[in-house]
Amino acid sequence: MSAALSSLSRFKPDSFTLALLTTVAIASVLPCSGGVAVAFGNVTTVAIGLLFFLHGAKLSREAIVAGMTHWRLHLLVLCCTFVLFPILGLLFKPIALTVLTPELYIGLLFLCMLPSTVQSSIALTAMGRGNVPAAVCSASASNFLGIFITPLLVSAFVIQGHAARDPMAAVLSIVLQLLVPFIAGQLLRRWIGNWVDRHKPMLKYVDQGSILLVVYTAFSEAVTEGLWHKLSATLLVTLVVVCAVLLAIVLALSLYTSRKLGFSREDEVTIVFCGSKKSLASGVPMAKVLFASSSLGMIILPVMLFHQIQLMVCAVLAQKFARREG
Repeated sequence: MSAALSSLSRFKPDSFTLALLTTVAIASVLPCSGGVAVAFGNVTTVAIGLLFFLHGAKLSREAIVAGMTHWRLHLLVLCCTFVLFPILGLLFKPIALTVLTPELYIGLLFLCMLPSTVQSSIALTAMGRGNVPAAVCSASASNFLGIFITPLLVSAFVIQGHAARDPMAAVLSIVLQLLVPFIAGQLLRRWIGNWVDRHKPMLKYVDQGSILLVVYTAFSEAVTEGLWHKLSATLLVTLVVVCAVLLAIVLALSLYTSRKLGFSREDEVTIVFCGSKKSLASGVPMAKVLFASSSLGMIILPVMLFHQIQLMVCAVLAQKFARREG
C-alpha cells in the first residue's frame, strides 16, 4: 500500500503547478482589463527583465568553460532541443491541425522551438546519477543560445501565422527585454555573483512570479476574448495526449541515439534529461515578446501542460536510471 502511495506521489503536481492553475482560475473569474491590464503589462515587463538579469548574474562562466570540452554531448543535446523538436513539431502539423485549433498548434510549434530548462534538467540528472557538470553546461548553454535561436526559428516557421508580431519588432524586443538584461547580469556577476548565489530562493521567486504575471495577463485577455468558449474539455485532453506523445518520442530517440553513439551511462542520463526538456521560465516571457497578446493565452497553454508532463514523467524515469546504476 505504501509503495503504491509512493508511486502516486511522484505524479502529484508541485506547488508551482498549483500556483499556475490558481492563476488561470483567478484570471477566468477576475480578468484584468483596461488600465489595470496596461499596469500589469508594465510590471510584467520589468519582472521579466529582472529575471534575465539575475539569470545572467547566476550563470558561472567557469562552469561553462569547464564543461565545453564534452562537445559531443553538448552538440547532441542542442540538436535534440533545436533540431529534433522543431522537426517533430512540423511533422505533427497534419495531425495536429485536425485535432487542435490553429492557435494551439502554433503554441505546440512554439514549444518545440524553446530552449531546455536549467534547474529541473540538472536536478533530474543528479537524481538519475548522470553527468551533473555536463548537465550544468548543456542546460545553461541551451538557455543562453535560445535567446537567439528561438526567435530565429519562430521567424522562419511560425511568423507567417496571424498570431505573430512583426519579425524585426520581435527581434528588437527580445534584445531589449531579454538579452540586454542577461548580458548586464553577466558583466556584473564579478561584483554581485556571490550575493545572487547566496540568495537563490529569491531568484526562484522572481522566476515564478514573472511567469505567473504573464500567465495572469495573458489568460485575462484570452478569457475576455472568449477562451473557454473555444477550448472544450475534449480539446484540452487531446492537447495533453499530443504533448505526452511528443515527449515520449523525444525521450525514446534521445536514449536510442546516445546509446548508438557510444556515450557512457552517466552521459546518457544527461542527454535524455537535458535534450527532452522545454523551459517554461524562458518560454512564457518569450511568447509575450514574440506573439500578439490577443492570442497569447492559447499559445502558452501547450508550454504549461508540457512543463508538468515532463516533470512527472522524467521524475519517474530518473528513479529508474538511479536504480539501474545502483
